[in-house]
Amino acid sequence: MSDDEEEEEDAPLVELGEGADVDGAPIARVASRLNWPVQQSEIRRKEGDSVVRTPDGPQAVGELLDSVENPYFESRQEFVTACREVTGDGPIPTDE
Repeated sequence: MSDDEEEEEDAPLVELGEGADVDGAPIARVASRLNWPVQQSEIRRKEGDSVVRTPDGPQAVGELLDSVENPYFESRQEFVTACREVTGDGPIPTDE
């Protein structure tokens, strides 16, 4: 048995639910499309119109960045943390 086959057997399965849709993408998905380090202006240019999920509902990345003072992000995690400080952490509303 190869290492790949062992990993596949050990990986937990995640089933998607049948519930309502959630508008926007996770902020981590948007962050994964960027190359780090990056300036805030470059994030705005590339992903400013992208809509992300927040506890207050969908919001454009550009709007989130309006409340972030950091002009430069060394890492993906630094960007995600800064965005979560603005949006807060909590349940994401679904479409009804």
